[in-house]
Amino acid sequence: MQPDSDRYDAIVIGAGAGGMTAAAVAAAEGLKVLLVEKTEFVGGTTAWSGGMVWIPANPKMRAIGIADTFDDALNYLVNTVPESENAELRRTYLSRGSEAIEYLEANTLVRLVPVQKYPDYYPERPGSTPGGRVLEPLRFNGATLGKNFGRLRPPLPEFTLFGGMMVNRLDIPHLRNAGRSIRSTVKTARLIAAYALQRLRHPRGTTLHLGNALAARLYASLISRKVDILFGAHVSRLVTADDGRVAGVEIEGANGGLTIHASRGVVLATGGFSHDATLRRRFFPSSAGAVSATNPAGTGDGLQLANGAGASIGSPVASPAYWAPASLFQRNDGTAGVFPHTVTDRAKPGVIAVNAAGKRFVNEALSYHEFVLAMLRNSNVGGGSAFYLICDSRFLWTYGLGRIQPFTRRIGPYIEKGELIEGANLPELARNMGVEESALRQTLESYNVHARQGFDPEFDRGSTIYQRHLGDAGHTPNPCVAPIERPPFYAMQIYPADLGTAIGVQTDSDARALKTDGTVIDGLYVCGNDMNSIMNGNYPGPGITLGPALTFGYLAGIHLSRRAN
Repeated sequence: MQPDSDRYDAIVIGAGAGGMTAAAVAAAEGLKVLLVEKTEFVGGTTAWSGGMVWIPANPKMRAIGIADTFDDALNYLVNTVPESENAELRRTYLSRGSEAIEYLEANTLVRLVPVQKYPDYYPERPGSTPGGRVLEPLRFNGATLGKNFGRLRPPLPEFTLFGGMMVNRLDIPHLRNAGRSIRSTVKTARLIAAYALQRLRHPRGTTLHLGNALAARLYASLISRKVDILFGAHVSRLVTADDGRVAGVEIEGANGGLTIHASRGVVLATGGFSHDATLRRRFFPSSAGAVSATNPAGTGDGLQLANGAGASIGSPVASPAYWAPASLFQRNDGTAGVFPHTVTDRAKPGVIAVNAAGKRFVNEALSYHEFVLAMLRNSNVGGGSAFYLICDSRFLWTYGLGRIQPFTRRIGPYIEKGELIEGANLPELARNMGVEESALRQTLESYNVHARQGFDPEFDRGSTIYQRHLGDAGHTPNPCVAPIERPPFYAMQIYPADLGTAIGVQTDSDARALKTDGTVIDGLYVCGNDMNSIMNGNYPGPGITLGPALTFGYLAGIHLSRRAN
C-alpha cells in the first residue's frame, strides 16, 4: 500500500490509543496527517484492554455526585508516585487531562462515561476517591465502520463469548444469573439474539465494548477526518532536515526505501518495547521472565528511532513495567495464549496464591501490579520460581479461573493440556503441582480455619474498598474470603507478565522529545508507551496508561497544529 502523497503536515507512527489520538487531534485542527502502522490492524494493545481511562478531577464526576479537585488528585499522586522525576509532567496531566477529554468529545467520536464505583488502587492513602476518576468508553457499533471493520484489531478470544460476542461489566451479573432470574434471563436472551443477527453479516459481534470500543471510536474519527493510514509499513529511520529538525520518515519497502516528509513533525507511538528481548534484558529484572500480555508489535521501534535522533531514554523508575499475573495456554488453533488475571478471579472468595514452597506470599486481592511485585520479590523461594492460584470445585464452578469461565462443565480439556492441575485431595494436588505436601496442607489448614469466619489475619484480605469491590458483594461476611475445602481441588500456574513498559523517551509538557541535555528535539513528539511513564512504574489506579496516552496524544496534536511549517 502506498500513501497518497510524499508530503504531509504530520506523520504519526503507531495506531494505538496514543497515536490515533494525536492523529485525530492534528487532523481536527486542519492538518494533513499520515498514520503509519506496521501491522494490518489499528488498535494496538488498547483493543485488547479494558479501555479504562484515569482522568482525575474530570467534570463528569460532578454529574454523579463525586467531588474531586486538582489538589486532591495531586495529593494522591504524591502518596502513590513519590519520586521527584516527571513531577511537572504529572501536574500537566492533572491540569490538562479534562481538557483533552472535552476536546476529543467535541471534535471526534470518542465518548466516555464515568464509572461511579471503581476505587483507586490505594484507597487508604490521602487524596483517593471511591470512583469517578475512571472513565470508560461507550459501546460502539462496529458495523458503522463498514469495510474498515476488518482493520480493527479483534479483542482476545478469551474475553468474548460464543466465538466473538463482547459484553461489558454490567452484562456479566446478568449472564451469571441467567436461568435464576427472569430479568437476567431476558437480558441474556436479548444479548445472544442480537449477537446471532450480527454474525449473519460479520465474522464477529459488532457491539463493541471496553478497549475495543475506544479503539473503534478513534479509528472512526480518523476515517471521518480523512487521515491517510499506511498499514504493514515499518519505519526504518527518521528524516532530519539541515537545521536538525525531524522532518519525515523513511519506510522500508520491497523495492527500497520510501521517504515521506512531514512539515510540522513526527509523533512516535509504537507501543513500547515489551517484545524486544534485548531491551527486556537491559531494563527488566531477570525474574520477570519473557511473558507479556501486550500486542506483539511492541518491539521498541519508537525507542530505537528516538535514540537515533539523540533522544534521552528513561529515568529512575519504581518498576520498568506495569504488571499482571498471567496464565499460559494453547488455543485450539495452536496459537499461544496469555490470560492476564486482572480483576476476574484473584479477589473472589475461595482462592489463594502460593509460591514454589507451597506458602502464601501476598494478599491476593491487591492490584494486579502489586501482586506481581510480590511475585518478583518471592522468586526462587522454596527452590523455584513457580506460582499458583489454588481453589476448590465450588470456586471453579462459581467464578471460573483464568480463561475458564464460570459454570464450565467440561474441564477435562483444560486438565489434559496441563493448563489446569487437578487433585482429588490436597496430597494429590501437591504431588501434581510438584509442591511439598505438608507445606501445602499446612497453608490450606491455616487459611481455612480463619476463612470460615471470613477473616484473613495473615494478609488482611478484603480490608479496603478496592479489594471488596473486586470480591463478591453477595458473599458475607467478607466478599474476598471463603474456605477452600470442597474437593476436587485445582491449581493454575501463573507467571509475571507485563501490561506495558514504563521506560521510554523523555518529553516536555507538550509531548516533545528531549535530548540528554534537556533541550527539545524539534519536530519529534512522543506519546503512549513510547513516552517515559509519568507514573515512574507506579500504578495508582485503573487506566493510568490510557489516561496519559490520550492526554499527551492530544497535547502533541495541538502543538503540531500551532507550530510554524
